Amino acid sequence: MKNDIHPGYRKVVFLDTSSNFKFLTGSTQDSDETIEWEDGNSYPLIRVEISSASHPFYTGKQKADKAGGRVDRFKKKYNLN
Repeated sequence: MKNDIHPGYRKVVFLDTSSNFKFLTGSTQDSDETIEWEDGNSYPLIRVEISSASHPFYTGKQKADKAGGRVDRFKKKYNLN
């Protein structure tokens, strides 16, 4: 591999702005903001709008399509049960 062409990989904190959920992980993302983590160290802070703490798929608050597929909708529309 060539030297000095890859971004630096370091630990960063991601903050879900909708639920205030924070997690520490490795990333190449860079930020000017920093935050002090539970271990007493300071890490770059990346703000995200959605994470597993607020995404409907992971929270179980997703809506299921009750109407069925195309055939079901056609049958319902024309009373062909």
